[in-house]
Amino acid sequence: MDLTELKRKREEKLLEHKQKKRAYYLKSKMQKKQHDVKKINSIDYEAELFGGDFTEKLRDIARKQKKHMKSREAVISKKVQEYRSKKQQYYAENKEFRLEYDKEYRDKKKEKLKEYRKEYYRKNKEKILEQQKQNRINKKLEK
Repeated sequence: MDLTELKRKREEKLLEHKQKKRAYYLKSKMQKKQHDVKKINSIDYEAELFGGDFTEKLRDIARKQKKHMKSREAVISKKVQEYRSKKQQYYAENKEFRLEYDKEYRDKKKEKLKEYRKEYYRKNKEKILEQQKQNRINKKLEK
C-alpha cells in the first residue's frame, strides 16, 4: 500500500464518520422538535383562560406572588442592610480621599463653572427673570 492509497482511505473513513455524525445530529434534533411540539400542544389555553372563574385564577396568581415575596422578604432586607453597611464603611474609610479629590476638582473647574454660569444666565436671562417675577407674584398671593 502506498501513501496516496492510505490518504484516500483515510479521507473516505473521515467522510463516512462525518456523515454518521451529521445523521445522528439531525435525528436528535428532530426528536427534540417533536418533544417540544408535544409540550406546546399539551397546554389548552382556551380552557386555561376561559374555563372556570377567571378572576379567581387571577387572585390565585396574586396570592402565589405575594407568598413568594414574603418568603424572600427577609433575604432581601438582609442584603439591603449589608449593602448599606458596606457603603457606610466605604465612605468612612475614603472620606479624606474624597474630600481632597473634591477640593482639587472644584479648584480645577472653578473658572470653567463661572464662565458656564455667565453664559447660561446670559442666554436664559429673560426666562429666568420671568420665572422670578412669577414666583414673587405667587408669594404675594399666598400671603
